Amino acid sequence: MTTARPWMVFVALGASLLLAGCGAETEAEAPQPRPVRVVTVEKGEGGQVVSFTGEVLAQDEASLAFRVSGRMIERSANIGDQVKAGQIVARLDPQNAQNTLRSAQAALAAAESQLVTAANAFERQDRLLANGFTTRANHDSARTALQAAQSAVDDAEAQLKIAQDNLSYTDLVVDAAGTVTARGAEPGEVVQAGQMILQLARQGGRDAVFDLPANMLRQAPADPVITVSLSDDPNVTAVGRVREVAPQADPVTRTFRVRVGLDNPPPAMRLGSTVVGRVRLDNDLVIDIPASALTAVNSQPAVWIVDPATQTVSLRNIEVRSFSQARVAVDSGLSPGEVVVTAGVQALHPGQKVRLLGAGS
Repeated sequence: MTTARPWMVFVALGASLLLAGCGAETEAEAPQPRPVRVVTVEKGEGGQVVSFTGEVLAQDEASLAFRVSGRMIERSANIGDQVKAGQIVARLDPQNAQNTLRSAQAALAAAESQLVTAANAFERQDRLLANGFTTRANHDSARTALQAAQSAVDDAEAQLKIAQDNLSYTDLVVDAAGTVTARGAEPGEVVQAGQMILQLARQGGRDAVFDLPANMLRQAPADPVITVSLSDDPNVTAVGRVREVAPQADPVTRTFRVRVGLDNPPPAMRLGSTVVGRVRLDNDLVIDIPASALTAVNSQPAVWIVDPATQTVSLRNIEVRSFSQARVAVDSGLSPGEVVVTAGVQALHPGQKVRLLGAGS
């Protein structure tokens, strides 16, 4: 029987301790769940929000002009003035119109005198014919003269009415309340009938007016709600809907003029103010995730999905509708309620355990 040597016992004991230590170290170095930041998938409004610049104008604008020509002797309204219906804002020299009126009055008086004479002659011929003391030809001539005299009176009355109207047209009267936005002539000038004297923005509704390219009109949804704000104060806002779209593009800019009727615009949104309109080109509900969640597998866009039961991740391909530097609109591949990793996607591998740091949007 052979007795073991002491040094061999120490070697065997040391080897056992070394193996035990390696096992403990291996067990201690087991990978820990990787912390990741996630987002829970939800559907929200999709589409790109576009903005465009325009100005505030009155819904109803009118050019005030004289209906007759003449020399303007007075203009009592200026740009920015508030005017009322029935107010006289400008006058022409009435001298010629007054002379024409007096001439028409004299012509009517003469015609009425001729009518009286013709009527008396006809009555006399009528009595003579009844008693057989005149001829039928004389009677017919008297009747013709009476009819001509009556026509002359009618013509004189019409000329008198025209002269009265022309005299009244030397006063430029406002037909509806509003604000003067432009002027086209100064006192002392000889103006023509129809020439713009004052531009009036009538009281009532206001429009935000924009010049938009054709592609934006094609992409816009039907009857969109447009948010309008002052360019120098975004806190002053109003909403509106498209009221009118120009049927033809501007020959120079090739843009279409769009008028958006504003719903109860604030007083600070004055006529002529520069405004910014904003509209979402697509109102469909879509899944929208942060752009940082996007990765790729097999040359296709993909995201890491977290299994809540096992706290492990897996890759899934998705179809992207649109994207920007911050967000990605997903067309298919994700469902509401699923959890997507948004940070640390490049350091993950399928089946890896993760620890959720929190959900964001």
